[in-house]
Amino acid sequence: MSGNEIIDSGIEMARMASAELLAPFTLRVGWSEGRRAGREDVIDLRPIILSYKVYRPLRDEKFFLTGSLAEDGYTIVWNGDDLEISADAIMSLADQAMTPADFSAFLARNKLTQEVAAALLGRSRRQIATYASVGPIPRIVALACYGFEARKREAEMAGNHSSNTNKGKAAA
Repeated sequence: MSGNEIIDSGIEMARMASAELLAPFTLRVGWSEGRRAGREDVIDLRPIILSYKVYRPLRDEKFFLTGSLAEDGYTIVWNGDDLEISADAIMSLADQAMTPADFSAFLARNKLTQEVAAALLGRSRRQIATYASVGPIPRIVALACYGFEARKREAEMAGNHSSNTNKGKAAA
């Protein structure tokens, strides 16, 4: 294989069609490629900005608002090309976020009442009602919901595996 050969992983790269920087440290992005293509998300970039020293200049809100879309939608850049956040990193945050419609669908899929969801998530029933109607849903709550469903799937798969194993033993 030569050094110029391109290997396709089959995974479509994230690419933004539009990006609007909003205060405080928020981005409204329209996706043109990747698993979120065709969607528009409002994303809180604080998890990236507050976690890495390289992004410390972006903690100045006026400087943050000077960013722009670059490299055909594959990055957001500040100060020319000196500082950038990739579309993949931004998409990761979008994947961890949840809209009120997503939250309501989570409740329905898991047959959870607002009272039960409040107990599971350590929130008041009133706060759960707010998440389901107008949001915003905190990232920690969204991640807890995704974790809840992952554990539920894991338990279901373990249950199906053990019942299939027992059926195999009974047939033998």
